[in-house]
Amino acid sequence: QLQLVESGGGKVQPGGSLRLSCSASGSTLESYAIGWFRQIPGQEREAVACISDVGGTTVYGEFFEERFTISRDSAKNTVWLQMNNLKPEDTAVYYCAADRYWAGKAICVIGGEYEYDVWGQGTQVTVSS
Repeated sequence: QLQLVESGGGKVQPGGSLRLSCSASGSTLESYAIGWFRQIPGQEREAVACISDVGGTTVYGEFFEERFTISRDSAKNTVWLQMNNLKPEDTAVYYCAADRYWAGKAICVIGGEYEYDVWGQGTQVTVSS
């Protein structure tokens, strides 16, 4: 029933910043943990970060925490991914996804074989000069 929409992607020069948003269509993100993922052309999908339904727990994929920050608003309608000091190798389609398994918990999980339930269509981020 939940539908996700990403926005905020585009072209940026190396060293620049973007702020991606993940919003629910016709509902809220309450009762879902939310993850951000990306897929670099020719590569497998990788997890960037996740944020729990309650408690504000965040988990970052390896090498992302230094430059990327995941957050959600108080109404839990939108989850953000702030990306700073972007590099050409960050060029990818970025997806948000919702996980109902940890509803009401200060837990989210990324990595390995763990799968999320609902996915957005993705937003393109291109980092080049």
